[in-house]
Parts: sequence; structure tokens; C-alpha cells
Amino acid sequence: MRDSCLLLTAILVSTCVSQGAALAADPRYPDWPCVQAKVPELSVVAMWAGPPLDDVADTWENDLKIKDLVPRLAARRVPLADAEKSVAEFVTGSAAEREQKAKLLFAGLFDRLNRERTEVMNGIERLNRRQQELADKLRSDIAELHKVQDAPAPDAAKLAQMSQQVEWSTRIFEDRRKSIRFVCEVPMLIEQRLFALGRVVQQAME
Repeated sequence: MRDSCLLLTAILVSTCVSQGAALAADPRYPDWPCVQAKVPELSVVAMWAGPPLDDVADTWENDLKIKDLVPRLAARRVPLADAEKSVAEFVTGSAAEREQKAKLLFAGLFDRLNRERTEVMNGIERLNRRQQELADKLRSDIAELHKVQDAPAPDAAKLAQMSQQVEWSTRIFEDRRKSIRFVCEVPMLIEQRLFALGRVVQQAME
């Protein structure tokens, strides 16, 4: 029974590592494990159809109301309907005033969510590197375990210790595999949030 588990472990590790290598088709990002292609930076023009933001740059940080509003709107737990209400309450005044407020607000949202997305992607790659290291260690441990098993007089205590170690590492490997699959969706969710907020801000401006 234990031999069967070890065989399944070896197959699982080899399969997951092979899949990871296949997914990392872009040689620029060898540590990227997700099915979704890695796009390191978002483009403002892809997220915002309003007036250019070149003249606002980082000046949104000088407005205390926007600095307070941006993180609240960016939080995915906040329903879009609530975000729309907050934006409508903020983007008021004459046409020129609404445009300036809208530009500053979206510049802040873009900066925050693009940075958050980058941090998530960096975390995914760190997690995947640890996964690859664990896969290498598992293969080594399984090979060593087979040597102990095949010895003329196997050391029972060492055999039990190594078997337990392989089982524990396998559990960690599988948990990480599931985590990676889940967090791979997060950058896309951030993009969708930013795009939706861009439409909301633009509508309030108009």
C-alpha cells in the first residue's frame, strides 16, 4: 500500500512539474505557472476611454479625499453598485471640474490596482518557485526512500521517518498546487475591477 502511495506521489509530482513547464511557454517568464498569459503591466488606454491622464500623473495623491476614496473603491469586496454611488457623489461640479476629478480618481485607481496586480503576480511566481523546489526535493526523497527499502536489511526507523516526510511534503505540494490554481485568477479579477471602475468614473464625468 505504501509503495502504491509513493508511486502515485512520484506520478503527481512529475505530472504537475511537466504541466508547469508546458504552461510557462513564454521564455521571458519561466516562473509563471498560470494558464493566463502574463502581462506585467496594464495599459491605461485599455482600461480608460476618457481624456488623457498625462497631466495628472501622481498628483491624485495630493487630494486627501481621493486618497481616502481610492482604496475603498479598489477593494473587490465593495459591490460595484456601492462604488458607483461613491463615485457619483465625488465627481460633481461643472464639466471641467467633473473631468478633473474623474481623471485624478481614475489615475489613483489605476496606480493602486496595477500595483496590487503586480504584487499578486510576483507572489504567484515566488510560490511557484517554492513548488518547483519542493518537487525536486520530493523526487530526491522518494529515490532515497526506495534505496532504503531495497537494502538487504532496511532500517525500519529510518524507513518510517522518510515515509512520513514524503507524505507530509506531498500534502504541502498538493495544497500549494490548489493555491496556485486559485490565485492565478486574481490578476484577472483585478483587471476586471479596474475596467468596471473606469466605466463608472467615466459615466459620472459625462
